Amino acid sequence: MHQYSDIYGDSNIVGYQVDETSLTVWFKDVVTPYIYSYMSAGAEHIEVMKILAASGRGLNDYINNNVRFKYVRQAKDTADYLIFFNKHFT
Repeated sequence: MHQYSDIYGDSNIVGYQVDETSLTVWFKDVVTPYIYSYMSAGAEHIEVMKILAASGRGLNDYINNNVRFKYVRQAKDTADYLIFFNKHFT
């Protein structure tokens, strides 16, 4: 998992993981991440989201405006999130 840069300091996103056909997103105050895929949100949206994630700006707004409920599932494994959160926010 990568820490989301959040250049403007106003995002609800804290981390993300890029895979070939999906993007997993960790949000503040949400224990388990959301997985967005080519099949659930569309390849075009996922590719834009990958660019926004790497740039550290605009991903939260893009998700809210374009793919908010188009996630595959909310991941069940919280171990990565807890390690990440404790490392960066405690």
